[in-house]
Amino acid sequence: MFLHKTIASFFGIGYIGKGSGTIAALVVTILIYFGIQANLYNNYIGLMLSILLFFIGVLSATQTEKIWGKDSKRIVIDEVFGMIISLLFIPLSFVIILLGFILFRLFDIYKPLGIKKAEIFPGGWGVMADDLVAGIYTNILLQIICFLKFNL
Repeated sequence: MFLHKTIASFFGIGYIGKGSGTIAALVVTILIYFGIQANLYNNYIGLMLSILLFFIGVLSATQTEKIWGKDSKRIVIDEVFGMIISLLFIPLSFVIILLGFILFRLFDIYKPLGIKKAEIFPGGWGVMADDLVAGIYTNILLQIICFLKFNL
């Protein structure tokens, strides 16, 4: 169970309490930014990471919900996953990454446009699904912004 708690809480960030989802998403945002700067991160690595994180997240969230309760605030692996989805296949700059972070958190917190309905799935599937949808919505908006060439 220690491994599931570590994964679900993203190495303990989930234990912070209020704002832990935002902090987890911010940490991933920073890691992506510096990963790009060091040529250690690209869209294909992001895609592979997101696929891996989705299934590991489902498993760990399912297991930790048994002791922490349904969609516990300690579970933040879903924010990590959703943040990566938000930035996939986008020409990334500092401003776009920052905008992606802000948009993703707004979608994830307020859950408009049917995002809340994605939580209907049982266990870790529901935990991960709403962040998948929030990440996709963020990605679509960022794709539009980049297409319109706002030079961000």
